Amino acid sequence: MTKADIVVLGAGLGGISMVFDLKAELGKNHRIILVNKTESFQFTPSNPWVGVGWREKGDITIELAPLMKKHGIDFVQASAKKLHPEDNRIEMEDGSSVGYDYLVIATGPELAFDEVEGLGPDGHTQSVCTVDHATRANVAFEAFCADPGPIIVGAAQGASCYGPAYEYAMILDKELRNRKIRDRVPMIFVTAEPYVGHLGLGGVGDTKGMLEHEMRQRSVRWITNAKVEKVEAGTMTVSELNDDGTEKTKHALDFKYSMMLPAFRGIGAVRDIEGLVNPRGFIIVDKHQRNPKYPNIFGIGVAIAIAPLEKTPVPTGVPKTGYMIESMVLATARNIKALLEGREARDEATWNAFCLADFGDRGVAFLAQPQNPPRNVNWASEGMWVHLAKVAFEKYFLRKVRKGITETYYESAIMKMLAMHKLK
Repeated sequence: MTKADIVVLGAGLGGISMVFDLKAELGKNHRIILVNKTESFQFTPSNPWVGVGWREKGDITIELAPLMKKHGIDFVQASAKKLHPEDNRIEMEDGSSVGYDYLVIATGPELAFDEVEGLGPDGHTQSVCTVDHATRANVAFEAFCADPGPIIVGAAQGASCYGPAYEYAMILDKELRNRKIRDRVPMIFVTAEPYVGHLGLGGVGDTKGMLEHEMRQRSVRWITNAKVEKVEAGTMTVSELNDDGTEKTKHALDFKYSMMLPAFRGIGAVRDIEGLVNPRGFIIVDKHQRNPKYPNIFGIGVAIAIAPLEKTPVPTGVPKTGYMIESMVLATARNIKALLEGREARDEATWNAFCLADFGDRGVAFLAQPQNPPRNVNWASEGMWVHLAKVAFEKYFLRKVRKGITETYYESAIMKMLAMHKLK
């Protein structure tokens, strides 16, 4: 068997799991190369905690170079400039190139703050999409607490990840109550979703009722079907649409602090490559996570194209949760092994959605099997146990990553949860 170079581009939840799964499947027979623009892995689900100072960057990041060396995986820290699929080569920003026999694109998204004037950390709103953004959000939050006022939290049109917005709104509420200044902070949740708890999934179980209840309990107002027109210093202009897409009301919302999730798109290195990506730059994959035009390229996680569940008055994307990504990773590793052994790729991911949304002192969990309705499991629950479960899962996942252990992190956690709630 000829020794192959398998490159994994991106070291997020999908990429870090991908290299360990490949190592477990392929052993020392092939070379595995991890390429990432930053020096560390970050546990993205903890970013809302960083945003209020409950975690620091060092608590949720792991240096990649020593970790990869320990487990016999090559590591290249560089930013991808352009993928050249006909040449099986990634051109890097520093002028170097990384060649591959098989490529797994696990980059996550590019954050499209520029699609709304004034949005984002370089504009007038904060973000918890990356640990560095969340760290900046915490600095801004500390300054805010010295002179509090109105807060806006939410997700702009085209966003496809709503859980962190709900989490951050509720965590802010908890931290403001801890500081005894919640009574001085009017809060409003602004979202592209057609209703609270839609989540890009058409709701799961009673997420609508549960999340509306949480907001009422915490005195958080909301605007749905919201299109953010522009953000200026201290003012956000929002068009609230009717169900038929016509404008219902235009709001000029005052704020002293805001965290808004942006729309996502594919990274610049892959955008506009015909046959590889859709118009938003997301990787086109078949049921085996494989690109039809370039069959030695696979896509996993947030980087892949998944059509929206339904047409909504304001565009909403589809989330790719850790449980779903884990399934993509395992199928991809097995399919690459099959191809290297002269067999056909047959494994398919099970696109199920699972989320633990922490609210600081309680939370909401949901499980959708499959992701799109009608479903075999359509379940949501709430309580203090969700907060405790997410804290425990953070420690569990980071510990396993440090050890380089390949296992179904989310699957094992979910099975325990389902057994506890007698849903298995």
